[in-house]
Amino acid sequence: MQLGLIGLGKMGGNMRERIRRAGHTVVGYDRNPEVSDVGSLTELVERLEAPRTIWVMVPAGAATQSVVDELGDLLQPGDIVVDGGNSRWTDDEQHAEELGAKGVGFVDAGVSGGVWGLENGYALMVGGDKEHVERLQPIFEALKPEGPYGYVHAGKVGAGHFSKMVHNGIEYAMMQAYAEGWELLEAVDSVTDVRAVFRSWQEGTVIRSWLLDLAVNALDQDEHLDKLRGYAEDSGEGRWTVEAAIDNSVPLPAITASLFARFASRQDDSPQMKMVAALRNQFGGHAVEPKE
Repeated sequence: MQLGLIGLGKMGGNMRERIRRAGHTVVGYDRNPEVSDVGSLTELVERLEAPRTIWVMVPAGAATQSVVDELGDLLQPGDIVVDGGNSRWTDDEQHAEELGAKGVGFVDAGVSGGVWGLENGYALMVGGDKEHVERLQPIFEALKPEGPYGYVHAGKVGAGHFSKMVHNGIEYAMMQAYAEGWELLEAVDSVTDVRAVFRSWQEGTVIRSWLLDLAVNALDQDEHLDKLRGYAEDSGEGRWTVEAAIDNSVPLPAITASLFARFASRQDDSPQMKMVAALRNQFGGHAVEPKE
């Protein structure tokens, strides 16, 4: 299958490689000419046979809107656009309407896997019409982890990004719980090897997880996280999750508290946020702020 891929950063570049390893043809475009296969979106579209499928992996908001607008002018009826970035689900509904008026299909795909996805596969949460999703199935199969899990057609347009948003909200709360436990262990005199305690939880406990494994990786690199400033950004999806909870009258005390904890990290050098920052760096390659 042929695929156009726009955005070849940490995620998009690895996704291009994984799809190619599965035997598909990928034509990639990026503003950085050193990684791009073509010089423009126009050239990208011209290189693909109709009906085309183009996957967009650029930052949510204005950048995604700009790409969707340009593709709307370049593509033909029967083509499909996939937004695999972290767009808000309400933007998906708008993009589907705009492209649909021109006969172009739209699918939203929440993608999780970070910098580990090339080797381990990407969890995919997809929203869109059944006919469009089925046409993309070979690409989804190439990207997902081996085995029966890691992919879901979650529902209509917007469902993929809404599901990924909730996933990220849960991720916030899980990271916050590990961070709070780590700070408490570090605070007492009786526990002399906090890293070993975290390592002991990796087997046989109900709190074992990939995030716990990544926490141990981070502690192996910097045992007391002394090199990090206690500051953690939020990608926006935690805020959207809390907003959606308010709109739907669903109580989310743990996720909401974890979002507010990140806000607090911008006021002080928070020990808990050192662990959250370390975990975000481990699974997603997100930037950390070194301690001055």
